[in-house]
Amino acid sequence: MTAIAVAGAMVALNMSSAAALDRRVRINNNTDYDIVQFYASNKGTDSWEEDILGEDILPAGNSVLINIDDGSGYCKFDFLAVFEDDDQLVTRDNNVCELTDFNFNP
Repeated sequence: MTAIAVAGAMVALNMSSAAALDRRVRINNNTDYDIVQFYASNKGTDSWEEDILGEDILPAGNSVLINIDDGSGYCKFDFLAVFEDDDQLVTRDNNVCELTDFNFNP
C-alpha cells in the first residue's frame, strides 16, 4: 500500500470514528424546578432548533437520557434549559462525544 493510500485510509477511519461516537447524554435536573424545555444546538448553527422534550418535562430531581446526535457530526453543543419559573440557563461548548452526564445544579 502506498503512503497516500495509507493516509487516505487513516483519514477515512478517523472520520467514521467521529461519526460513530456516542452522543447520548443523561441530563440530570438536580434543581428544585422542573425543566419544561430543553434545547441542544450544535456549534455550527445560530438557532436553538426544536425543544427536545416536546410535550414532556424533566421534573426536579429526575434524569433523562437524550441522544444529542443531530446527524451533523458535531461534538460541541450549546444547551438551553427553560425552567417552570421561566428562568433560563445556557451552557456552551458541551462535548457530547465525551459527556455521559450533564448536571443542572441549584
